[in-house]
Amino acid sequence: MDGSRLMTVAAMAAVDAAASADGTPGIALMRAAGAAVVERARTHLPVGGRVLVLCGPGNNGGDGFVAARLLTEAGYGVDLALLGPREALSGDAALAAVEWAGAVLGLAEADPTRADLVIDALFGAGLSRDLDGPARLALEGVRDSGRPVLAVDVPSGVDGDTDMVRGFALPAVETVTFVAEKPGHLLQPGRGLCGCVHVADNGTDPAAFAAGLALDSPAFRNGPALWSACFPRLTEASHKYTRGHALVLSGPATRTGAARLAARGALRIGAGLVTVASPERALAENAAHLTAIMLRGCDSADDLDDLLTDERINAILAGPGLGVGEATRD
Repeated sequence: MDGSRLMTVAAMAAVDAAASADGTPGIALMRAAGAAVVERARTHLPVGGRVLVLCGPGNNGGDGFVAARLLTEAGYGVDLALLGPREALSGDAALAAVEWAGAVLGLAEADPTRADLVIDALFGAGLSRDLDGPARLALEGVRDSGRPVLAVDVPSGVDGDTDMVRGFALPAVETVTFVAEKPGHLLQPGRGLCGCVHVADNGTDPAAFAAGLALDSPAFRNGPALWSACFPRLTEASHKYTRGHALVLSGPATRTGAARLAARGALRIGAGLVTVASPERALAENAAHLTAIMLRGCDSADDLDDLLTDERINAILAGPGLGVGEATRD
């Protein structure tokens, strides 16, 4: 599966539905997800340490029940607190709860100060309302305790699609998500709340993953795999113009720094030639700082038109230091 592809909440729902239609039991995916949470939790725990697992009423809470059971079987002390009555659980989350033989506390009874680690399995990426009531009070208590938090899917309170905080969100030192990252893992303020994001395999079949891709408009984590193939490769016949000529428009003498940074950046990523075009009065300022970059005077739209008659210029950057006045718009 494509590690750079992001998936929305709706796409993940399509993945789960496709997996179910192909005969993969939802509880099997939940058990695999819970096992992945435990694998990461153990890296934060001392031998025989104690864990507080906060479970919500949906599938995220089901992952928490699985993690609690596996941690207990591995010899860790576990307290599990549930939002709402156990009898209200349904579907795979209810099955996971049946497999948990320990006590189920109410959120108000949870004491994070007893734990070495808190697993936040209250709400996942699909939260569509602001956190309030017992859930918010419990999460604020965890925050105030200073205990490290491992979040399941996203920190509770973070909208997985928009990255926005729904009233309150509990910061995590690490987040375990499944199949693919969500937009909320990469965009602020969600990104700053997730800590280190670990994408785990929960056994989803690649065909089911493809069902989610078909639903979403493409969104990716930016990285060289997306664009490195577009860069020209050097051959024995290569010269500076085959590698591209970039033109950077500079602001006046008092605002030239941004254009110089951009010009150096263009040179560093492989442009064969870079020219900074600036007002005549800014030429000396730019010349004092630039060596491998050429300079041209440009005081008007007509001057720019003259520059652009050079057909070897194939990339133009207009913006750094130019401002938004009439001269720039012209």
